[in-house]
Amino acid sequence: METIKTKTIKVAIQGGAGAFHEIAASHYFENEKIEIIPGNTFKELFQNLESRHADYGIMAIENMVAGSIIPNYKLLRESNMKIIGEIYLRIVQNLVALPGQTITEIKEVYSHPMAILQCQKFFEKYPHLISIDSADTALSAKEISEKKLKGVAAISSEYAAKMYGLEILLSSIEDNKNNYTRFLILKDKNGTEAVNENSNKASLSFALAHKIGSLSKVLSIFSFFNINLTKIQSLPIIGHQWEYQFYVDVEYDDYKIYKQALESAKPFTSSFEILGEYHKGKSII
Repeated sequence: METIKTKTIKVAIQGGAGAFHEIAASHYFENEKIEIIPGNTFKELFQNLESRHADYGIMAIENMVAGSIIPNYKLLRESNMKIIGEIYLRIVQNLVALPGQTITEIKEVYSHPMAILQCQKFFEKYPHLISIDSADTALSAKEISEKKLKGVAAISSEYAAKMYGLEILLSSIEDNKNNYTRFLILKDKNGTEAVNENSNKASLSFALAHKIGSLSKVLSIFSFFNINLTKIQSLPIIGHQWEYQFYVDVEYDDYKIYKQALESAKPFTSSFEILGEYHKGKSII
């Protein structure tokens, strides 16, 4: 018997209708009825969560080609949000424009900076094109459609092109055909469980204590407890010369052993925080 979807879940995203954030949200909440709450910036995404305009948020954190979205780590750590899940979305970038145009007629290409970074070989092949950063892939497509801009293209998803009545001039222009973006699912800390014993992945944040070899000792502890380190990102601590905040993702099979590893590592860290404990996300093609 098919489940009847009654309650609508509001999901805050960065970008507009047709953005990759919306596509990722539709896959993560595939069994739920959702309403997308758009925002021009990631800061606005967090504002929509903190003001209770949305139940959940979904935020890109890294791309296999363009790398980490560094400012989002700081936004997450300074917010009242917790990571409750993740999803990996295969990103196919397309050059889209008003119907009837050719690539030689296009002079400017608008898109989010991360999307442009994913398509550098394309711009090398067409040196006459000028890339211009914009707030979002889908919003760029929307603006071309609404303003009937000729000689201008956007880099966006096929979904956004169809939504705004644009033609795909060139498809799959991303450098790497195995191009995935990782999205984090966020929720207010007050609405999440403190302990998630069914989890198998966690995101941690910490600074190092003023002890020699602190980082190597922390990493050795994770190794000793058979905790798999899947990512480590460091950011300078403003106002503290040569001091860094570390953001670490770990995977584990045994929750109790994972917690033992954390307790063993904490003496070598300061400002230690668990940003979220969750299930390793699935990859969507």
